Amino acid sequence: MSDPKGIGLSDDLHQYLLANGSRPDAVQQSLIDATAALGPVARMQIAPEQGAFMTFLARTLGVRNAVEVGTFTGYSALAIARGLAPGGRLLCCDVSENWTAIGRAHWQQAGVADRIELRIAPAIETLRALPREPTIDFAFIDADKGNYAAYYAEIIERLAPTGVLLVDNVLWSGRVVDASADDDDTRAIRAFNELVVADRRVESVMLPISDGLTLVRLTGG
Repeated sequence: MSDPKGIGLSDDLHQYLLANGSRPDAVQQSLIDATAALGPVARMQIAPEQGAFMTFLARTLGVRNAVEVGTFTGYSALAIARGLAPGGRLLCCDVSENWTAIGRAHWQQAGVADRIELRIAPAIETLRALPREPTIDFAFIDADKGNYAAYYAEIIERLAPTGVLLVDNVLWSGRVVDASADDDDTRAIRAFNELVVADRRVESVMLPISDGLTLVRLTGG
């Protein structure tokens, strides 16, 4: 990605940030390039530094049971899968065979395909079909904004006591604080952010990584 996806980063500063952290390897760069070839929709892909952070976090937490809502071309899934503990598994929820096919090919190249289960179906149906037990120790939401609250509700109910939920796009390119922005997605993100802050079951932190990333954990963990 040549343009910084984050809030307030110049291109020079973004390149400096990338140069002073874990850089995408050959497989990741191939996936970035394949996604960029799709055109403007490539903006849905997470930024490289976010992927590095997610791998780092999953590895630090020793994640064994992860869930992702919204896979697109598979960069975030690759990042999570690489951070899983031995024997760990990632369940990916998406509705696109075409976009996820790009991810499948790169998961295979990276040697993590055996750690990932992809279910092509509405994510809310996949989540509701999961056992109602607190076994998810890492989750990532990056899908249709209008359903963020519904995905959150299903995952929180199944989040392990020490589990962590990550939610993408919570700053929404700065539109969350733009009084003139009144589109459905912006209103949905604002409402979701308010929901998390008001939820007494959890504690959260919002980070200015890429387009804004909220980390949530249960207060009793």
